[in-house]
Amino acid sequence: MRGLHADTGYLLYRLGLRSGQLFNASLQESGLRLRHYALLRFLATSEGALQRELSTSLGYDPSAIVGLVDDLEKVGFAERRPSPDDRRSRIVVLTADGRAFLRDTDEAGLRVTNELLQPLDPAERDGLHSLLQRVAETGLG
Repeated sequence: MRGLHADTGYLLYRLGLRSGQLFNASLQESGLRLRHYALLRFLATSEGALQRELSTSLGYDPSAIVGLVDDLEKVGFAERRPSPDDRRSRIVVLTADGRAFLRDTDEAGLRVTNELLQPLDPAERDGLHSLLQRVAETGLG
């Protein structure tokens, strides 16, 4: 029987959990969590998105997106605006305060990554990142 650490899927799962724990700890003071951060990061790459697009792109349940956007609106990091294509729909956009928050959390994200990947040298980190990106592009839909 193989040990758990011989199972790549399990290792990825455990490292994902640890990464989330470390990142959530770094966000604790803001009252936000990694899921909020991911949504903000996605919005930073777009001019806004419909909630259903956010759900699909991030892999979150649509009902979770509603709550996350509500939370981000409360702290002024995102807002819902009428869609230019469909007045019945609303798009979610990043605010200036949301952009500032992301800039302020960049360093925390780097600290988390550095802690997780401390055993690897820079070339190994780059290689790991490239491999994970390739797997994510096909494995995450």
